[in-house]
Amino acid sequence: MTRPTPAMRRAMAEAQVGDDVYGEDPTANRLQDLAAELLGFERALFFPSGTMANQVALLLHLPRGSEVLAPEGAHLYEYELGAPALLAGALVRAVPAPGGVPDLEARKRAIRRGPFQAPTGLIALENTHNLAGGRVVPLEVQKAVQALAQAHGLPTHLDGARLFNAATFLGVEAKEVARGFTTLMVSLSKGLGAPVESLLLLPKDLEAEARRYRKLLGGGLRQAGVLAAGILALTEGPKHLKRDHALARALAEGLARLGLKVEPVETNMVYLEVPDPQGFLERLKAQGVLAGAVGGRVRFVTHRDLRDEDIPQALEAVDRALQSKAP
Repeated sequence: MTRPTPAMRRAMAEAQVGDDVYGEDPTANRLQDLAAELLGFERALFFPSGTMANQVALLLHLPRGSEVLAPEGAHLYEYELGAPALLAGALVRAVPAPGGVPDLEARKRAIRRGPFQAPTGLIALENTHNLAGGRVVPLEVQKAVQALAQAHGLPTHLDGARLFNAATFLGVEAKEVARGFTTLMVSLSKGLGAPVESLLLLPKDLEAEARRYRKLLGGGLRQAGVLAAGILALTEGPKHLKRDHALARALAEGLARLGLKVEPVETNMVYLEVPDPQGFLERLKAQGVLAGAVGGRVRFVTHRDLRDEDIPQALEAVDRALQSKAP
């Protein structure tokens, strides 16, 4: 929901550009180099969307007919339209992840090597976990999953669309959350504020193949430097996330005072249960407040374009929507 800042718009208008398909766009190259250094990877590659970056990671890792183990509710399973099967010819096995945190024993049992089942080819995590309410995977759990993958000779991929939110909650540098993964996707168009773009972080020896897959899927952009907002998203965007999280907690506390069932809040998402979510959202929209329906629940997402006074106003609108009848 964020809009590019005036500084982002100026950077986009004034960006030096070249042909990124040939690796000749200086601004896109600067963005990629900055991301790789910031997150501790050898290379980073610009993508139009997080879904495309996730799917290229699967294409890099998965032989056809194999499986990726992902936490239940993972975006790459729930909201990427069956792309693993369609593009990589791979299955997604959803493994229990209470509150978005992977169950390590369930992961151990899910790894398959026998001759009569699809073999496990990749272990994936999501941090923060969207459908679990923006919950954060603790670093010790992440390291345990990585150790399990290493013991079985498996690569790992992190869907880190909101990686910087996880780092902010944990009080560590983003590089700490990124550490130890074979590949990693991070989105610059969520709370970081860029209007477009995600990045795939990867080792040097996978870059050429990743570029080939990106082109194959239609992600080979020409003068990509006009999206230079991504540089400011990386350098300035994370500074705003702590406030986003505080606004989410204030919203959640207010919703609880209204008697609503609110899920635990750790980052910038607030999930709640109401009867007739779609009708509630329509009444709320009539009050000037936008939210979404996800998995039969209502989801609010706080972001840096909100003013402090927007939270009490939103709570008043929620109260009116609860009391009113559907139009």
